[in-house]
Amino acid sequence: MNAWVMTGAFALFFLLASTGLFFFVVTRGALVLRGLSPGSQSDKSHVYPIYSNMRLIKMVDFQPIISAILLFQYHRLVSKIVAGLEQTDLRNKKVLITSCAFGNVIPRVVKAAVGAGAERVLIADIIHNELIHAKSKLGEFSGKVDYIEDNATSMTQKEGSVAANVIFFLLHELPHHLKGQALAEAGRMLAPGGKLYLAEFHRPELWVLRALSWTYFKVFEPLGLALWDTHDPLACLQDMGGWKCERTTYFFGNFQIVTATKL
Repeated sequence: MNAWVMTGAFALFFLLASTGLFFFVVTRGALVLRGLSPGSQSDKSHVYPIYSNMRLIKMVDFQPIISAILLFQYHRLVSKIVAGLEQTDLRNKKVLITSCAFGNVIPRVVKAAVGAGAERVLIADIIHNELIHAKSKLGEFSGKVDYIEDNATSMTQKEGSVAANVIFFLLHELPHHLKGQALAEAGRMLAPGGKLYLAEFHRPELWVLRALSWTYFKVFEPLGLALWDTHDPLACLQDMGGWKCERTTYFFGNFQIVTATKL
C-alpha cells in the first residue's frame, strides 16, 4: 500500500511540475528570452507564445483547463457579463470584444449581444491567429461578426462607435504603461451611456489565497500584481473621470468584474 501511495504521489508531483514548467515556458519564460534579443521589440513583444502560436492555442484552449486556471469561477464571471448584455437594448448598435480569450466567453458574449439586438459584434485582437481561432467558434454568427486585427492600446475604431465593450482578462498581461492606455481607448470608443465589462484578477481577501496568488503572479505573470494596488482598474477609471463604476468580486475576492458606464 505504501508503495502505491508513494507512486501516486510521485506521479501527481511529476504531473503538476510538468504542467507548471510548460506554462512557464510558453508565458513568462518566453518573454524573458525574447527580452534578451535586442531589436526584437514590437507592439506584440508582450504577447505570450501561448496566445500567438496556433498549435499552442489549440492545445491549451480546452474548457476544463481554462476553468481550472480560474479556479472554476469562469462560468460565473462570463455569466455576469452575459446577463448585463442581455438586459441592455442593443438594437441597431455595435458591441466590441477587445482581445480574444480562451474558453467559451466569446461565443456566449456574441450570442447575448445578438440576442439583445446588436447590429454587429466586433472582435479585435493584435494577434491574427487569435482572430482565426475565434472565428472557428462562431460559425452560426458568421453574418453578424467582424474580425479586426487591432491593438487594444491604440484602436482604429471611431470615437463613440460602440454601445458595449468586453475586456476579458487582458489588463494583467499588459505592461504597466499600457494598462491605462487600454482603459482610455475603451472609454474613447464607447458611446455615452455605453458599458464596459472588464473581468480581471483581484486581491484575495483570505491570506492563504493571497499568498498563493502572489506566488503565481511572481512566477508566471508579474505584471498582474499591479492590479492589486497601483493599477486597480476601478480606481484607474474613477481617476480618469466620466465613469460610473461598480465592482463584483468572486471566490473570496480573487476575481472581479468591473461594470463601468460612460457618463
